[in-house]
Amino acid sequence: MKEQLCQGERRLCGESIFKTGKAMTDPNKVIINLALFGMTQSGKSSAGNILLGSTDFHSSFAPCSVTTCCSLGRSCHLHSFMRRRGREVTLQVQVLDTPGYPHSRLSKKHVKQEVKEALAHHFGQEGLHLALLVQRADVPFCGQEVTDPVQMIQELLGHAWMNYTAILFTHAEKIEEAGFTEDKYLHEASDTLTTLLNSIQHKYIFQYKKGKSLNEQRMKILERIMEFIKKNCYQVLTFK
Repeated sequence: MKEQLCQGERRLCGESIFKTGKAMTDPNKVIINLALFGMTQSGKSSAGNILLGSTDFHSSFAPCSVTTCCSLGRSCHLHSFMRRRGREVTLQVQVLDTPGYPHSRLSKKHVKQEVKEALAHHFGQEGLHLALLVQRADVPFCGQEVTDPVQMIQELLGHAWMNYTAILFTHAEKIEEAGFTEDKYLHEASDTLTTLLNSIQHKYIFQYKKGKSLNEQRMKILERIMEFIKKNCYQVLTFK
């Protein structure tokens, strides 16, 4: 069957291509594939558990990197999550957790190869809908270390990375405690962060823990993610 794309054609992206995801062929069920990137102790694994509604990924505070290899988690089915063409649609989320970079024990070459193989293994055919760059809201986005994960995303996803990347700000309750609104926080952000947000068409999510149940956090984040995926016409990146 010929693939139908929003752009009307199939285009190469380095070692990846993008197309309409196979998971969207069932009108009653949607599977979205996500990958988490970010610095050590940014909250990737914890964010992954919130997205899945589980404790699939080991998450803890440590003075070193905790995650050393990629792992895939699958959520239970979220029935009647959304409506599509007048029908209630069930949602399932697949999340790839990756080692943080810079890593306290692993080289960039090792981490990059580990993630590259995992993307090909898990999303080679089905495709990746969105890469989430996980960034602590209470840590300034500046310096070489914070841009290393961005560079890795660019290298792994190819020239179309901007269409498939969003920022997930963890520990967002900290900015509220400091008297910032989301708009004020972004307005006073570093030039590095502003440039990145402009590049990815201002796709960002703030994750709040304080005063919110895990299910409430999860639903708000997933709703926002689905907005991004819909605007991207449900296209995915596949990996050779």
